[in-house]
Amino acid sequence: MRPRTWVLLLAALFAVLQLANVTGRESPDTRNYLSYALGLRGDDKREAAEATLAYYCAGRASTAHRRQDVDVVRFHRPDPTARVEAECRAKQWSEVERRLRAGHTAGHTAPFASERFMRIFEVRPGYPVFLVPFVTLLGVTWGLWAAGVTVAVAGGVLVFLILRTLSVPVPLALTGQALYFVLPTGAIAMRPMTEGLLMALTLAAVWGCALVLRGRRAGLALIAGALAALFTVKHSQALFLGLCLAGAGGVLALTRWRKGRAPGRDLTAITAIGVCAALGTTALAKLLGHPSSAESLQDLLADHFTRPDRAHPWPEFLQLSLNFWTEWLRRQFWEPLFLAALGAGLWGALRRPAFGAFLIAAAGTGILTQAGHPDINIWGGRLIALAWLLPVVGIPLLLEQLLRDRVSLPAQGHSDRAHSMR
Repeated sequence: MRPRTWVLLLAALFAVLQLANVTGRESPDTRNYLSYALGLRGDDKREAAEATLAYYCAGRASTAHRRQDVDVVRFHRPDPTARVEAECRAKQWSEVERRLRAGHTAGHTAPFASERFMRIFEVRPGYPVFLVPFVTLLGVTWGLWAAGVTVAVAGGVLVFLILRTLSVPVPLALTGQALYFVLPTGAIAMRPMTEGLLMALTLAAVWGCALVLRGRRAGLALIAGALAALFTVKHSQALFLGLCLAGAGGVLALTRWRKGRAPGRDLTAITAIGVCAALGTTALAKLLGHPSSAESLQDLLADHFTRPDRAHPWPEFLQLSLNFWTEWLRRQFWEPLFLAALGAGLWGALRRPAFGAFLIAAAGTGILTQAGHPDINIWGGRLIALAWLLPVVGIPLLLEQLLRDRVSLPAQGHSDRAHSMR
């Protein structure tokens, strides 16, 4: 079969497997993004809140039902679905009604929390805009599921395209796509949150770097477009990725300069785009009045503004960060799959020094995101999800190197020697 057929088969298999969990993926933040999307399609605040809570509470009830079915003490008790859903709707609606009566009707999101907290989501229109056609055509439940499948499949396909651009043989490029689906990246991308779209856009930027390093100038437009789109989804990711790409380009340029070589137009162009993205994101966020890092810090320490602001937030943040990373490392040493995967991915990335630097930079944004939110209770490791892009792309690169002299892989495209990563 042609490579595209295998890509489509892997994507179709992944989609079929996701039918096992059409509901139960929601989180409290899902309410904000979904109500934003429903508002964009024309629903008023009450209609958007009603449809959002119907989905959110049905998911909570479904999860409660599945948990009770396998509980060794309570599995024989009556089905809790109706009770959990009713309690959820009553609790959530009481909060929404109270805020609606108080006149909290500004913005696009339904008032599930304080206006100060909802402001954080108001400045992230990218993901709600992405959801609009899905929830309009398929309804809320199936629309969110289809949106998750679409963005997750897009991420897997982008991994395949990155590896093929680097002339990695088709079997190993398909391995990268499969890794994206089976590692936590696939499950995280399926959640009705921004992370799936963030990973896809970050991979698009990484693909752009690979294209530029292969002499294809269209990659510059891809990098710039991905960074611009990231600003609308989560502007902190656009800032982090711009800084990291610029840093990687600067390190590579310095390395070449010390070896008596010119940096080259490819590195200069990528570095310039990264610098412009970082500066542009900072300036535009300030111009548009986006919440600052200080506001984000208060959101973290004041439990989403439900407690008084901290008088001295930075010392508390540093202490919390030290505690967080100590505990995080303890848990990783206990189950070192993530660290082992990162090590293998790093090894593979270093086999392609120029491209590898940009891959490491992109994956590093996951570490920066987690560092900005040192909350050990955030479920599923979604904040650090972007770090998984290093093993997803790096492990196939490592396998290519290890197998090159031991297994006769079918020739695909031009050899690496013909297109060295200068």
